[in-house]
Amino acid sequence: MKKFDLDTWEEVWVTITRNKTRSLLTAFGVFWGIFMLVALMGGASGMNDLMAHNFEGFATNSGFMGSNNTGKAYKGFRQGRRWDMENRDLERIKSSVMGVDVVTATINSWGIEAVYEENKISGTLKGQYPVYDRIEEPKIILGRTLNDVDVEQYRKVCVIGQRIYETLFPKGGNPSGSYIKIDGIYYQVVGVNAAEGNMSINGQTETSIVIPFSTMQRNYNRGTSIDMLCYTAKKGYVISEVQKQVEQVVKRAHFIHPEDEQALISVNAEAMFGMMDDLFTGIRILGWLVGLGTLLAGVIGVSNIMMVTVKERTTEIGIRRAIGARPEDIMFQILSESMVLTTLAGMGGISFAVFLLNVVEQATSTLTFVPRFQISFWAAIGACVLLLILGLLSGLAPAYRAMAIKPIEAIRDE
Repeated sequence: MKKFDLDTWEEVWVTITRNKTRSLLTAFGVFWGIFMLVALMGGASGMNDLMAHNFEGFATNSGFMGSNNTGKAYKGFRQGRRWDMENRDLERIKSSVMGVDVVTATINSWGIEAVYEENKISGTLKGQYPVYDRIEEPKIILGRTLNDVDVEQYRKVCVIGQRIYETLFPKGGNPSGSYIKIDGIYYQVVGVNAAEGNMSINGQTETSIVIPFSTMQRNYNRGTSIDMLCYTAKKGYVISEVQKQVEQVVKRAHFIHPEDEQALISVNAEAMFGMMDDLFTGIRILGWLVGLGTLLAGVIGVSNIMMVTVKERTTEIGIRRAIGARPEDIMFQILSESMVLTTLAGMGGISFAVFLLNVVEQATSTLTFVPRFQISFWAAIGACVLLLILGLLSGLAPAYRAMAIKPIEAIRDE
């Protein structure tokens, strides 16, 4: 095999630049193909980061349940009966459903107005138990979160969201110990929750105010009723199976027909997260298929152009064979031309794609969370290796055709 020295590089480069228009058209196919592949990979990565950020801190093995008018008559109760879940349902589920890990409840009031001095803002008031933090993890940046003593003593304390804090306390500082007024009742701020996930239940975290569950029931005359039942499954249990058992316990306690699907509104977060994972897996696969398809089309174009080039250079190749060039030398030069053309165009496509992805990253830098719209270092290395392999494959057919040219036939064609 011929040694790949400086003279060989010069020879290959001269051959490529001999017909600039053809070479540029050939290179553009590879350039566009690798650009599409890298851009789609980076875009999918950034979108995945954004979605993962929206779910940050949220328990994926959780389920939620709310009451609705009954859809069937049962045990003397009419169809369409309005009913509410109650505090005792928590103990019923804990004692009856083995697969439940955490079970808690929430009460909510929408459109409340929080006031501090001359500042005011609308938001959502939530009554929760401290254990709810295991379902939707808070990010306490100032002060503390709620505790069991707050619930037991019916304390009028609250944890406020990020936007509530920024609006009511525009000068910053630690608001812990300050009192804000909500619906005519004063609550002492004990913490600030800066969680940014968008999977918050019954309102965004940043515009929510959380108070003890017991305080919420007493101040709003809710008796023992609850708005939503929240639970998680133990390790090794599937939330869909736990959900069925929880529904059976609740229906039996409130005299609801076992086959009434309207009386309970259930949300399976595990299934929802699974759907999102499947969606982004599909997006990544689609990106690979589109990118690789475009790249292969470009490489096939390179092979076709090289075939045309070999045909046009029949006489040149025949003369080189006549003066002593071996078939391996001819094959080596054709493969070198194909690989150099493919690699140069591909590296240009990778660079341009990375540049555009960086522009997108800079455009999203104003967000509180900046997604990474880039490919990894090893993905870039893999793309370069792929280019070399495809460049080699695209030159095989033209190279074998060039090797088959006989000197006497080439001169006779001329």
